[in-house]
Amino acid sequence: MSSKIYVGNLPYSVTDASLRSNFAEFGNVSSAKVMMDRETGNSKGFGFVEMASAEVAQAAITALHGMSVDGRSIVVSLARPREEGGGSGGYSAAGYSAPKRSDIGYGTGGYGGGRY
Repeated sequence: MSSKIYVGNLPYSVTDASLRSNFAEFGNVSSAKVMMDRETGNSKGFGFVEMASAEVAQAAITALHGMSVDGRSIVVSLARPREEGGGSGGYSAAGYSAPKRSDIGYGTGGYGGGRY
């Protein structure tokens, strides 16, 4: 069982230090990070906390899930692993490739492509 925790619906005023202190009462916190927007530098409203052990992480999840922080009910759960290859756009290491469809395109002849 993982000891990495997802914390969502955070107020934008929460910092790394305050996130760490909230979870520290349940055990040793390895790391606490509030995700920030690259362009504005503002909080995105969620973060991750890594606890020393899975048992301590589960105790923190049970105690803090649904707790009200500055009028917002926070979501606390085990973090899911990051999905691979989640880029934006149609480009990849292999380059851009359009889908291969036989019913459209230039096909076999003339401008119509021989579709009819």
